[in-house]
Amino acid sequence: MALRIEDYAIVGDRGTAALIGRDGSIDWLCLPRFDSPACFAALLGDPDNGRWLLAPAETDGVTATRTYVGDSAVLETTFTTPTGVLVLRDVMPLSDERADLVRTVRCTEGTVAVRHEWVVRFDYGRVRPWVTRQQVAGQEVIVATAGPDKLMLRGPRLPHADDGHHVDDFDLAAGDEMTFSTTWVRSWRDLPEPLPFDDRIEATRAEHERWAGHCREDVPRADLVRRSLLTLRLLTHEETGGIVAAPTTSLPECFGGERNWDYRYCWLRDAALTLESLLAAGYTEEARDWRRWLLRAVAGDPEDLQIMYTVDGGRQLPERELEHLAGYEGSRPVRIGNAAVGQRQTDVLGEVMIALEDARAAGLEETTQSWALQRSLVEELAGHWDEPDNGLWEIRGDPQHFTHSRVMVWVAFDRAIRAVEEHGLDGPVERWRDLREQVRAEVLEKGYDAERGTFTQHYDTRELDASLLNIPLVGFLPGDDERVLGTIRAIEEDLMRDGFLRRYRTQSGVDGLDGDEHPFLACSFWLVSAYARAGRLDDAHDLFERLCDLANDVGLLSEEYDVGNDRMAGNFPQAFSHLTLVQAALSLARAALDRA
Repeated sequence: MALRIEDYAIVGDRGTAALIGRDGSIDWLCLPRFDSPACFAALLGDPDNGRWLLAPAETDGVTATRTYVGDSAVLETTFTTPTGVLVLRDVMPLSDERADLVRTVRCTEGTVAVRHEWVVRFDYGRVRPWVTRQQVAGQEVIVATAGPDKLMLRGPRLPHADDGHHVDDFDLAAGDEMTFSTTWVRSWRDLPEPLPFDDRIEATRAEHERWAGHCREDVPRADLVRRSLLTLRLLTHEETGGIVAAPTTSLPECFGGERNWDYRYCWLRDAALTLESLLAAGYTEEARDWRRWLLRAVAGDPEDLQIMYTVDGGRQLPERELEHLAGYEGSRPVRIGNAAVGQRQTDVLGEVMIALEDARAAGLEETTQSWALQRSLVEELAGHWDEPDNGLWEIRGDPQHFTHSRVMVWVAFDRAIRAVEEHGLDGPVERWRDLREQVRAEVLEKGYDAERGTFTQHYDTRELDASLLNIPLVGFLPGDDERVLGTIRAIEEDLMRDGFLRRYRTQSGVDGLDGDEHPFLACSFWLVSAYARAGRLDDAHDLFERLCDLANDVGLLSEEYDVGNDRMAGNFPQAFSHLTLVQAALSLARAALDRA
């Protein structure tokens, strides 16, 4: 059985990422890209679905502690055993134009018996490869091949085959060290030469720390802000600029239930929000890369705009179920692809326009092509903004006139107007102003429950939605407006569970799914920012600290949190949780400056 979600950590090379358990087992890795099929899939099944284990052979009396080396994505796990201490270092070297995962085991005290197990199963743990031993650069390697994939294991001591698993036990004494590497290549390519891993690992560590060194320090919990920004960078594909929502699929929102989704794709919304966080923290190059990705991904008819794309901007993400995987703790179905790709989510362009406006404000000049794209998308929205949609939460029930979606329509027109008025770009600004006012009037009339004094989830309900907390954050109304204050109070009353917020009441049936879900971490971080805008700074700081304390031992957050069982839920690590943590920290920093 897989470990608890919080017992995993991530390493990555900005092309893909591996989840490594506290027990030294790599239980999830897709190669060569985030959205490629997994070759280690024990996370959603069992060890026979593929994993790579390096750890003490005996588990009794063993404790494990973990840390990232400085501000990097080089992970070290220290196993303290009854006979000695073993340190495991995991890293994926950056910028090598290949996919390598390097693992070093070093005994620092006493003697430790080590178990090495390498089980490769391509196509999400389904396909058992043909395994051979070959010579590369005078060194014997193990090669697993199936279809288009070839995975090579290199090291000073190779495990032997045992019923489809490759297993080895060996002893290390104090001062002994062994390094193993797994490299992916296309099956028709020659096996690659070994890299100077010591140099590459040091260069990778230095690059992570150089990048993190630009992070602001004048924010609360600056250590977690840096880790969140580093995690968001790991989820950004270096070559294409695409930003994935998470490196995993089908980690459940409700254990044992059906709310299991594939997040290994590039949502325009999530990516735009990630850029907002990076830009606010002082990082601009990522905005330029993502804008290039956006131009490629959405090129064509604006009416064909999708809410998400593959890492390289591809449009085909058909959803299907993997029957051969048992699911994380029996949570089925296991899904790959995402049927929400065909939904209409009217809020998306608003988030994109905020990010691009922030980029302009940070000094990123528009190109003729980039502004032409934005203008055409805004014009397309002008013709369809009043249609019902599936909303921010990608409901699979009937489309509605979601209040948050309409607010973000207002935002799209507002940021387009700013582009003309403040940056001198060309556009039909008078018509956009008229549309902006029309949308605003409709939201205030149809999306507001005057009797209770709160905005509502959609026009035909009195239900609430945590996404309404964005109303002051995007500038639709001031944070101290009575309608905003009333909405905050109502959300606290209806959606707070054990001190944290749910997205909405699933019992309303709006999403068309069975089962419940746990508090959604991004929503509670939004509440921190809303508190700060409303002047409730003590409440904002208290909630922010409690949320930060939910991060695991290496500073990572999942999508949701099961408070009753004190554990994480949902895909992991989740970009949405980390980007809203950054935004909340920046909101608190701004509020402190305003108070001063």
